[in-house]
Amino acid sequence: MNSSLRPGPSRWRRAASIVLAAAWTRPETATPPSRPPPAEGFRLLLLQRSPHQGFMPGAHVFPGGVLDAADRSADWLGLFAPHHGPPGFGLGPAPFSRAAFPSLPHTSDSNADNTGALPEDVAFRICAVREAFEEAGVLLLRPRSSPPGPAPGPGLALEPPPGLAAWRARVRRDPRHFLQLCAHLDCTPDIWALHNWSAWLTPFSRSATRRFDTAFFLCCLREPPPVYPDLAEVVGYQWSSPSETTESFLSKEIWLAPPQFYEVRRLANFASFSDLHKFCLGRASEGLERWLPIILVTADGMVHLLPGDELYLEDSDFLENLMSTEKKTEEIMKEGKQFHRIVIHNRHLYDIHVTVQSKHKHVYPKNSVVSKSHL
Repeated sequence: MNSSLRPGPSRWRRAASIVLAAAWTRPETATPPSRPPPAEGFRLLLLQRSPHQGFMPGAHVFPGGVLDAADRSADWLGLFAPHHGPPGFGLGPAPFSRAAFPSLPHTSDSNADNTGALPEDVAFRICAVREAFEEAGVLLLRPRSSPPGPAPGPGLALEPPPGLAAWRARVRRDPRHFLQLCAHLDCTPDIWALHNWSAWLTPFSRSATRRFDTAFFLCCLREPPPVYPDLAEVVGYQWSSPSETTESFLSKEIWLAPPQFYEVRRLANFASFSDLHKFCLGRASEGLERWLPIILVTADGMVHLLPGDELYLEDSDFLENLMSTEKKTEEIMKEGKQFHRIVIHNRHLYDIHVTVQSKHKHVYPKNSVVSKSHL
């Protein structure tokens, strides 16, 4: 087997996404709240992409987007000084490097500058913070006068500045204006509130031409900030718990791509907001696992195979091809024992099967199987 990437039609773009988890308690008001607090004690921000977008139109996603040269510009050094700077920027020890299939060449994305002064873990965090502002109007910034080092507890979004729409329009036209906005507010991106969570590579698909190498960060907020969709790329939003999100997906109110569904089900492991925040802090130095799903097309469905599954092959042939079988999905499931897979029955029915042990102090989702009445 060959784990190096051979030339192919895919154009890999580096990107960052941020999972915003906000504490959610029952409001102390005389009138009943429209929605009770979730069982998990926190809710996640999901943005609805415009149906006119070329990539995942209409999907509910976490905020995020493509890394830009401005995100790793040396100009950020002056803003982070004097409290923070190379090599660690106050983020603590560098996470362990996780060698993983596949090894990708340097991105061909003209927007990325691999010679920038900022370390990747800083640049990707800046990208995620910038995209949260562009898409949702959420400012994850921290005053420059704050004490050095990470805050002792969950983060808090900054109040939107006057002229939010004008600033956002400028940043959307040219990401370099995001540094100007931060300087204007005398703030830095709150990179310390973003915790390593996961990383996903877009699997091969005959219908998709764009593929991304995306780092996912998780940010715990003391309270949900106001959200202002840009009404261009993003047309709506919702705050919902992992269980509420799952139910909305199964009832066809929203659509989630498989990686987002997997992450939502992973987050369902946490019974409280404090548990989630403590977990993020406890595994901060463990780094990321980067996964490339391999798609197995069955006679009646599709299976996304993930690393550790007995059918997963670290073979570069499947970077630009699908696996296929004439067997039905049920037959494939009966034959195996070592699972790490997402079974796609149809657009709104996914199963998750995990029998492998999680790695690097992370958690994997519990098995999640839809009832046969849905099929």
